Amino acid sequence: MGNNVVIAGWGQITQAKDQTDRLLDPLGLMVEASGRAAEKTKLSTVLRNVDAVFSVKVMSEYYPSASERLADALGAAPRLTLTSSIGGNSPQSLINKAAGMIARGELESVLIAGGETYCPRNKHRDKTGSLLFKGLEGGHESEDMIGASDLEKRHGIHLPVHGFPLFETALWAESGLPIETYLQGVGRMWSRFSSVAASHPGSWTHTPRGVDEIITPGPANRRIAFPYTKYMTSLVSVDMAAALLLMSEDRAKRICPKTRRPVYFLAGADARDRQRFMADKTGFTTSPALSACVRKVFQRSGLLADDIQCFDLYSCFPCSVAIAKKTLGLKDSDERPLTVTGGLGFFGGPGNNYSLHAAASMAEAISRGAFDTGMITSLGWFMHKHSAGIFSAIPKDTGLNHFDLEDEANPLAGNAPEITLDQVHGTGIIETYTVLFARNGSPSLAVLYGKTPEGLRFVAQAMPEPGIFSELTRRCWVGETVRLRHHPKTNLNFAEFI
Repeated sequence: MGNNVVIAGWGQITQAKDQTDRLLDPLGLMVEASGRAAEKTKLSTVLRNVDAVFSVKVMSEYYPSASERLADALGAAPRLTLTSSIGGNSPQSLINKAAGMIARGELESVLIAGGETYCPRNKHRDKTGSLLFKGLEGGHESEDMIGASDLEKRHGIHLPVHGFPLFETALWAESGLPIETYLQGVGRMWSRFSSVAASHPGSWTHTPRGVDEIITPGPANRRIAFPYTKYMTSLVSVDMAAALLLMSEDRAKRICPKTRRPVYFLAGADARDRQRFMADKTGFTTSPALSACVRKVFQRSGLLADDIQCFDLYSCFPCSVAIAKKTLGLKDSDERPLTVTGGLGFFGGPGNNYSLHAAASMAEAISRGAFDTGMITSLGWFMHKHSAGIFSAIPKDTGLNHFDLEDEANPLAGNAPEITLDQVHGTGIIETYTVLFARNGSPSLAVLYGKTPEGLRFVAQAMPEPGIFSELTRRCWVGETVRLRHHPKTNLNFAEFI
């Protein structure tokens, strides 16, 4: 069966926006968070004696090997160091891998840590999208750096803040509701998230936001990309770190306080979508890779969605929570918590590392008896790679020693990518769209995704006709026919409304 895996320690640190003294870099914050995780045990040398140090890829500063740097700073000499790839799924994926290695007896203890310092404390600091990737200055060339296809980038879809609104528009179309009614529902969910963040001691923000405050554009809440305002997007400009100590149950029993309620890791799952880019996707209201993750993690844990008392559903944008709820079969009337932190928009979205904060917060909640069993979902880039994990105060009868190996051997889920046309002429049906806005609140362009009569995917910009941007944000144009043409000089496809 293998070893049971226990979360023996957890720690978080937030370097507040108004803090001016002893400002730490990401590595320094990771050291502090690791120390707090170690304090949950009764062994002062626990960090120096870990078998492995795993780190989540740091994006705000450049470290050739953050895991080795962290081990050195802690005075540890681990047998294994590992740094994750890019993606918000990385923390949970590292937990899944560490748990598998501990279950198999390859390791007895693993420290997992991650941290970011994105807070723009210098008023002259770059506020452009390049800030997100500052930590890759040393030259990071890999598949996980690519979020959108060349076709999508040409038409204006580069970053998650451009792509996730496409999911939300498709969900709006699926609902059949007027935009005002639909956004009220989104705002109610997001308002509850803000209230959770307001009560979390490690949260970046502590102000509960009302529904109208979240969904209504204004000076402090500008439009970003329809249908999202600023308060509906991730809060990346934070300084935060988190750490977990995973151990075999036998080792944890030797060094953890006997009076403390144990936290077991029951099962994890990882999956990647064969439909890599937004343009590859057959639909925009479901995720085959998330469905595969959910199915596997429930099979492996022996639990059902009804057995989970608390969730932390990855919340980079409202649509990611909505699609996770749909996948899990959770109704709007379900009163179980959807977040233990308040989510990326209010608690904070520190690069790839948010889900490590979710795991630390989940462990704390289970340890103090708030819940018996909780589940975390996480995702990377445009919802094409997913990880999930289940944590509980109650150990399970079956082992988890081979699950990570299964997922590494067979990571893909879903169908082959849709066939995409680079240059389009003729007509097409809109499947989803977004309108991107400049910092001054004015619309800059609209990007449409759809299918030709032959069933081929197109990506196009809407012709900037008078009133078109306000019309796209007023009523739903999904399902409408457009006339398509390619402009050779700009190498862009344009859509005209018929």
